[in-house]
Amino acid sequence: MAKRILNSLLIISLFFILTLRSEAAEVKEKEIKGAIMISGAWALYPMVVKWAEEFGKIHPKVRIDVAAGGAGKGMADALASVVDIGNVSRAIYPEEVKKGAWAIPVTKDAVVPSINDKNPFLPEILSRGLKKEALTHIWVDDVSKSWGKVLGIEAPDLVNVYTRSDACGAGETWARYLGAKQEDLSGIGVYGDPGVAQAVRKDSLAVGYNNINFVYDPKTKDQVEGVRVLPIDLNENGIIDKEENFYDTRDDIIQAIASGIYPSPPARDLYFVSCGRPKKAVVIEFIKWVLTDGQKYVSEAGYINLSKEKIEEGLKKLNSD
Repeated sequence: MAKRILNSLLIISLFFILTLRSEAAEVKEKEIKGAIMISGAWALYPMVVKWAEEFGKIHPKVRIDVAAGGAGKGMADALASVVDIGNVSRAIYPEEVKKGAWAIPVTKDAVVPSINDKNPFLPEILSRGLKKEALTHIWVDDVSKSWGKVLGIEAPDLVNVYTRSDACGAGETWARYLGAKQEDLSGIGVYGDPGVAQAVRKDSLAVGYNNINFVYDPKTKDQVEGVRVLPIDLNENGIIDKEENFYDTRDDIIQAIASGIYPSPPARDLYFVSCGRPKKAVVIEFIKWVLTDGQKYVSEAGYINLSKEKIEEGLKKLNSD
C-alpha cells in the first residue's frame, strides 16, 4: 500500500516538473528580444525615453536606442528606414503618406510661447496676455517689433524673437496656429527645444516657443527657472480671465489641453512613424505596449493620454495593416 502511494506521488511530482518545464519553455519561446532604433521630435523624446526604460524592465533582452533631432529628422529617418520608428510632432503630410509613411498617434502635448521671467513688462504680459494677432505680428509680420507696440504702451524696447532652426513639429505647429508655415516664422534660429529655452532664459527681452516639457520642471512641475509661459488671450478681451489662467504648473496646462480649453493647434497629437507597417516583431510588440500598458506613464511624464477611441483605432491599424 505504502509503495503504491509512493509511486503515485512520484508520478504526480514528475508530471508537475514536466508541466513547469513546458511552461518555462513556452515563456522562453515568447520572450521578446531584439533592437529598436528611434529618432526624431524633441517633443516626444522625454516620453519615449520613459517608455523605453519601462519596457526594458519587462523585456531586458530588448535594446531601445532613442535620439532626438526634430520631427523632420524623425520623418526622414523613418522613410529612409534608417530607424524603426520616427518620432513626429506635427500632422503627417499627404505627400509623406504617398512615400510610405505609416503613422500612429501615441500621445499628445502642446506648444506654448515663452518669455524671460525678468522681462521688464512681465506684470502687463501676465495680466493681459497677448492676442493671436499680436503673436502673428511678432513672428510672421516682417516689421520692426517693440514691446511697446505689442502691448500698446510707451516702450521702445525691441522684442528679441527666437525660432527653431531645425525642421521641427514645434515650429510647424506654432506656425499653423499663426496661419503660416515654419519657413515663414521670423527670428533668431536656434537648434532644438533645449536651445530655444536656453536662449529665452538668457535674454530678458526674448520671446520664443517650446514644447511644454521644456518649460516645466519634470520634478516640481513648476515653470523652469528663468522662463515664463506667455499667456494667450484666447477670448481677446484684453485680460487673462480666470478660465484662461492655466499656465502656473504643468498639471494645470495638461488639464487645459486635455479638456480642449487650450486650442489645437498648438495642442496636437504626437506620432510614431515608420516606412510601411513595422515588420519586426519586437517593434510591433513595443507599439502595442505603448498603446496599452505604456499609457499609464503618460501623465507622469507630462503628456496627455489619447482618447479610448484613438487607442482602439491605433491597435486596429497595427493589427490589420
